[in-house]
Amino acid sequence: MANHFDKQMSEGRKADRRKLVLLGTSACFLLLLVVGAVVGSAYQDDHGGDGDGSNLSTHAMRASSKSVTALCSSTDYPQTCETSLSKAVPSDTEDPKVLLKAAVSVVLDGVSRGFEHSRLLQSNDSRVRGAVQDCQEMYEDAKGNINATLRSIIDHGVDKLPARSHDMRTWLSAVVTYQQTCIDGFPEGELKEKMKDAMKSARELTSNALAIIGQASSFLSLINLPSRRRRLLLADHHNRRPLATNNGYPSWFSKDDRRMLKERINLKPTPNVTVAKDGSGDFTNISEALAKMPAKYQGRYVIYIKAGVYEEQVIVTKKMVDVTMYGDGSKKTIVTGSKNFIDGTRTFLTPTFLAAGDRFMAMDMSFRNTAGPEKHQAVALRVASDMSVFLNCRMEGYQDTLYAHAHRQFYRGCVISGTIDFIFGDAAAVFQNCLLVVRRPLPNQQNIVTAQGRADRRETTGFVLQRCRFRADNGLADASQPAIRSYLGRPWKEFSRTVIMESQIDGFVNKDGYMPWEGNFGLSTLYYAEYNNKGPGAATADRVKWPGVHVINREEAVRYTVESFLEGSNWIPATGAPVRLGLNS
Repeated sequence: MANHFDKQMSEGRKADRRKLVLLGTSACFLLLLVVGAVVGSAYQDDHGGDGDGSNLSTHAMRASSKSVTALCSSTDYPQTCETSLSKAVPSDTEDPKVLLKAAVSVVLDGVSRGFEHSRLLQSNDSRVRGAVQDCQEMYEDAKGNINATLRSIIDHGVDKLPARSHDMRTWLSAVVTYQQTCIDGFPEGELKEKMKDAMKSARELTSNALAIIGQASSFLSLINLPSRRRRLLLADHHNRRPLATNNGYPSWFSKDDRRMLKERINLKPTPNVTVAKDGSGDFTNISEALAKMPAKYQGRYVIYIKAGVYEEQVIVTKKMVDVTMYGDGSKKTIVTGSKNFIDGTRTFLTPTFLAAGDRFMAMDMSFRNTAGPEKHQAVALRVASDMSVFLNCRMEGYQDTLYAHAHRQFYRGCVISGTIDFIFGDAAAVFQNCLLVVRRPLPNQQNIVTAQGRADRRETTGFVLQRCRFRADNGLADASQPAIRSYLGRPWKEFSRTVIMESQIDGFVNKDGYMPWEGNFGLSTLYYAEYNNKGPGAATADRVKWPGVHVINREEAVRYTVESFLEGSNWIPATGAPVRLGLNS
């Protein structure tokens, strides 16, 4: 996938070619080296656990130092890279799979030590004990992503590596996210600093893995292995069996949007089970329906949720893949809760609804957290599901409404409301044709729509808001109330990335556009970009003059379309979701 560092990488390809020629290495040997290096870095970086080549590392030999140096030259931590890759493979093998297994043992061991360190942090503070629990959950999630990367390389073969690069970098980006989530769970102080130090090696290794996998595609292309060609699809795509829609779209949607929606009305998928508060379905609550889902169900498991207010905390676990939920409309089918930080629940555990299983899909329903602004962090929806889709849904809260935690996410026609950082996280998420409603916070607070948390520049993550509208709700717009400053975003982490394009920005947004997190943190490393927006709040002349803030041209904006940023043509049309893969203009 493209990002603002791609240009530097492409300029380095000629240099890489010259290095390969100078090395005089055969194509076969180069291929094995690249594959071994990819996994070696990817797995040392990522973390520890159940690699089946764990005892191969004791027979390791030193790889060609010149080759390793060339391979590590594009990483941000070359010394860590070279040290990790010096442990290679048995000298008598040229089997790529053996190379991969040998490298996994080195990597998993290194990364596991970072996560396992959390177990050593003893404290009577309930916040610390809770953080340790969260770290162990993140450990399992990270391990799953590392193993998925390994399986992708082994199962699909070396020649498919360029085509699978985006998937692998997505999974490894999630590993970075989970490492940072573990650290963030600790209260400020000595133990948090110790956790940061423990994760240092793992973070560097993961970053190097992302760099190596990215450059491996370039290396392989030099020896004429097949690579996938991408095409930018500018039209809206629909599955032949469209899914349900909501009749509550904002009035500002265009005639083209409404015409498209009419093609989908009343075409709902047949449910496996029905949930109904009044007892007319198979279950009366959503959690019970999920608990009864067959453990090894093949295909899409569809849950229809009838109109009603469901007061429960719903968790779609990692094991619950390919789940679709749809309701009777985002104002009729409502999942609600009120867990919050002030009353003693860690932000990570406050979500009313958690979608963790891959390829989750929700339509025509609402996710609420009713704790209110005085309760501070109170998440309505947390999403860690890869290739997840939300259509015509509502996410309602105040601070931290939507936690777009990790992986690839697509939101279309949704209404998202809140106050402080109400769309936050480290996912690669595109919001298309969505209405972002900014509410009134507490008198001493300011509004910030986004707080994206990319912690490493190699990650594939970021928020893209395309053809959305930023609007103040009636309470915020009330001229009789004290004025509240509202901003488009602020950098939660050092490499925060948010792109707003082809959107309507109303005049309530402060002309600065963005506000700092703290001091100068991230101001030169973040990437905030705007393209072809309109409305009284879209003027960019008075935006903050930080190095990372940009007004981009069409060529740059294309990099953040659904097709380029999410490789969306590979998975979104198959869900039946309407999607604009390219730009609208």
